[in-house]
Parts: sequence; structure tokens; C-alpha cells
Amino acid sequence: MGGTVGSIDEVQQLLSGQNYVCGRALATVTFLSLRLGKPLFLEGEPGTGKTEIAKAIAAALGRRLIRLQCYEGLDAASAVYEWNFAEQMIAIRTAEAVGFEGAGADRTALKDELFSPEYLIERPLLQAMRPQVEGPPVLLIDELDRTDEPFEAFLLEALSDFQVTIPELGTIRAEAPPIVVITSNRTREVHDALKRRCLYHWVDYPSFDRELDILHARAPEAAETLSREIVAFVQKLRAQDLFKKPGVAETIDWAKCLLALDVIDLSPQVIADTIGALLKYQDDIQRIEGSEAKRLLDEVRAELAPA
Repeated sequence: MGGTVGSIDEVQQLLSGQNYVCGRALATVTFLSLRLGKPLFLEGEPGTGKTEIAKAIAAALGRRLIRLQCYEGLDAASAVYEWNFAEQMIAIRTAEAVGFEGAGADRTALKDELFSPEYLIERPLLQAMRPQVEGPPVLLIDELDRTDEPFEAFLLEALSDFQVTIPELGTIRAEAPPIVVITSNRTREVHDALKRRCLYHWVDYPSFDRELDILHARAPEAAETLSREIVAFVQKLRAQDLFKKPGVAETIDWAKCLLALDVIDLSPQVIADTIGALLKYQDDIQRIEGSEAKRLLDEVRAELAPA
């Protein structure tokens, strides 16, 4: 993986080319991950761009993106492979219809055929071990905190040697390790042993200027005045006592909603009509609706007014 990128500045330029705006710290840890071949572990609030950076890296380097979406109850078999039972049953029925000649060798041959690569369904971890024409793929292990400790232990072993074992076929090892990005929303703590295998970075909500740059990249058609109001209002919302604060993804979605409605500038009515693009819980919406939205907007206007 060494030599994929030559410098931190090049990482920022490559990501910027994919409309992903990142600071020096994130660009540095991404560069080191690529240069040293170590997994990149990104932790932070939902909607802060953790998943998007894996997509941007894959697109910038021209690599395949393989995504393992984690969930409660995910086990090793589901993440690596499964056998195509439907096709295996068809093969068995076909063999029965043709009829065995009573020789044990025929049954052994059928068994070997049933558990051959032809009937193997490859899941993300196994796919990531396979050689790719364009180079090692980007393996995104998304929202690892949704899984449990047994899966973490399995993943630790798999990432240590970049190999997986299928009992019927043996051990499959990656010729060239994939570029690994692991994300966590920190709904629970991920074990230290796994984190130690990775380069760690906390992805926080961006500053006003950086979020404005992100909005310029993702919604360039928005007028400057509206863009500044959008970012300032969202940042005000994050300072409120909300159950779920809006992330950068919500900022972008809201901007696109406002553009679709031909909104020129914010108003309490516009905010009330489109607040569902920002807030996803009714309690949060009720807290912000009405006079509170007007108060926040007045503060935004006062802070953005020329001195």
C-alpha cells in the first residue's frame, strides 16, 4: 500500500477532488493509514462524515469499495461467506434423478462438488481478501459498535493476518491487504485490543468555516448568504439540548431541500416547514418549533451581520 499517496497534502487534494473536505489531522491519519497499511478507526457522532471518507478514498484511488454494514447479531459466517443452499439442493436432486451407481466414489465426488467455489457466496470480508485488478479494495466496516464482543474478537484475528478460514476449502489469505476503514458511533465502547491494531481518529462536528466549505462542495448552487445562514443555524441547533443533534449529512440534506423549494433566505415558516430534514425526533422538533426557532434565527442574523 506504500506509495499510494506521497504526502498529506496529496491526501487532502485527492479527497477534495471527491468533494470531501477534511482538516489536517484527519488527512494526516489517513495518509499514515495508507502508507503503513494499518486500519483506520474513525469514531464520532453520526453524520460527521466517517462513512463518506471511505467512499471518497475508494473513488479517489480508483479502488473497489466493499462495505460490511454491522448490526446486532452479526456473526463471522455472515461476514465472510455462506453456501448457496438452494443451488446445492438442486444439484442433489439432479444427482438423485440421474441415480447413483452405488459407488461411494460418486457420493464423495458429489460432496466435493457441493462444497466447491461454484456454490460459495462470498460476503464482504472474503471479497476483500480477493485480488482486484485495480489494486487492493477499500473495506469499510461500518458502525462496528452495533455488533457484540465475539464478532470483535473474530475481526481482530481476521485483520491481524488478513486471512479467513472456510472449513470445506481451507484458509484464504489476501495477496495484498485491503485498505480498511472502521467506523463507530460510540453507542458502546469497542475493545482496546481492536483499537490498538488501528490508527484512531475522533471525527467531531466541524467548525463554522469548515462546514461552510463542505456545503460549498456538496451544494455549490446555494447562494453564499443562504449557505452561511444554514450552517450558522445548524451550529446553533447543536448547542441546544436535543436528543439527536443534526450532523453534517443533515446540513447538506437541508440545504438541498431549501434549494428545491427555491428558498432565498431563512424564515421561521421555512424552518418549520423543513425541520424534518434536520431533526428526526418529535420531541426535538417540538422543542425548536415556533418562538425558539425565531430566537435562534435572530441570533444567527445578528452574528452574521457586518460589523
